[in-house]
Amino acid sequence: MPPRFLLRLLPVLALLACVPAGAQGREAAAEPTVAELQARMATGQLSAEQLTRDGLARIARHDTGPDGLHAVIEVNPDALAIAQERDRERRAGRVRGPLHGIPVLLKDNIDTGDRMLTSAGSLALIDAPAAQDAFLVRRLREAGAVVLGKTNLSEWANIRSGKSSSGWSARGGQTVNPYGPGRNPCGSSSGTGVAIAAGYAPLGVGTETDGSIVCPSSVSGLVGMKPTVGLVSRSGIIPISVSQDTAGPMTRSVADAAVLLNVLAGPDPRDPATVAARIEPDYRAFLKADGLKGMRIGVARKRVTGYSTHADRLFEQALRDLKRLGAELVDPADFGSIGDYDEEELDVLLYELKDGMAKYLATRTGVPVRTLADVIAFNERNADREMAFFGQELFEKAQAKGALTDKAYLDAASKARRLAREGIDKVLQAQRLDAIVAPTTGPAWLTDHVNGDSYGGSSSTPAAVAGYPSITVPMGDAAGLPVGLSFVGTAWTEGKLLQLAHAYEQGTRHRFAPALPASPRRPLMH
Repeated sequence: MPPRFLLRLLPVLALLACVPAGAQGREAAAEPTVAELQARMATGQLSAEQLTRDGLARIARHDTGPDGLHAVIEVNPDALAIAQERDRERRAGRVRGPLHGIPVLLKDNIDTGDRMLTSAGSLALIDAPAAQDAFLVRRLREAGAVVLGKTNLSEWANIRSGKSSSGWSARGGQTVNPYGPGRNPCGSSSGTGVAIAAGYAPLGVGTETDGSIVCPSSVSGLVGMKPTVGLVSRSGIIPISVSQDTAGPMTRSVADAAVLLNVLAGPDPRDPATVAARIEPDYRAFLKADGLKGMRIGVARKRVTGYSTHADRLFEQALRDLKRLGAELVDPADFGSIGDYDEEELDVLLYELKDGMAKYLATRTGVPVRTLADVIAFNERNADREMAFFGQELFEKAQAKGALTDKAYLDAASKARRLAREGIDKVLQAQRLDAIVAPTTGPAWLTDHVNGDSYGGSSSTPAAVAGYPSITVPMGDAAGLPVGLSFVGTAWTEGKLLQLAHAYEQGTRHRFAPALPASPRRPLMH
């Protein structure tokens, strides 16, 4: 059998058979927004087919093989045909909307009812594709987007082991941060972050339970938005937690995040959490260059600073920039009860993982697993491939949990959600704040398959456990490694957070593309 990396390369090479000569060596001179790409397509300077070919060429050049970034786990064999159809529609006068003909990459825990697999990076789910598109994928297709492929991730969205290496999966190998050899991409939407930073596609969709959109976005110099739980449907997404999971945009600009959120957000009968969602008519309406003027911003410090001198230095400069751009700072304005519900959060995730896994796997035919216990047994049988670097102790703890009717679960869920929400809402109300800011996380650490992640700290947990929105935007770099700034708000304030992040982004311009080598460097793994 050919090596796994060659198997991953074959679909790319097949699609590239008709890529024009020279396209594979062409680098983007800039990072145009979706609106700019649409303007070029409207005048005939660009086509969806060309955009798709360019993305496939970059994947072939920088992603595949033993020295690649390993951000894309599978390309869509129908991508070029879809792009060509979008171009035919445009020529016929039918433009579906702002995403018409725009390539998008999806994390490989999001179902697509096509020829691609949905595996969460696990070999247990590679025998057959999902039966139908996730709700958000259907919305993307209806909006005219071109699904370019699936991105690698921390296997099972990083819930298998507390000693994992973020960005590693048995199916996709180790995703590599493009900003430094051997640097980690953070998890679990690691492949999405790296792929969008590397210019494979303008738009990516990640998922988060706690930190898995904002952390990989931060260390790859992206904008990442974790919406309020219920704004974006979770049906057709491999779950961890019914109370914390959400999908969200990962993009190179706040404007692109707003465009993508317009399509992702929507009520879905298969996800009851979406029924009460407060969805804005158009999130682009919040994109104001002076959007920080007169805004009261709280400064979180307790337990979200002090773990990285680099992040702290950039944070202090960000605070000065916020003031320069017209914001009024309240410093400090800490998240209440932070750290007081960590044990309860983990308990809730483990209970909900066991329950949600069985419900999701019931929708998958042709795969050898139906329950979390089946997955654990599969991993044991295939330990040489699945557990070469770390185990599955969190899976085993989840399997030992009872039902969601257990008093222990109900008590933990109630305490964690109450403390997290009060910890945000009370400070917002008491100080009359529009949002709270904090460093997202520190610079990317070195990937280490022996010891696992050397993760320092982050500010993702309060919003994650509360089910509230947060957005990260680049706030600078430490020796060339990007670091992000997070804006956190109460439920359904995505519009305001986009406004604040956009004004900060436009007033600072910290986003920069990675300098990808002509021949990818071998990552320093150990």
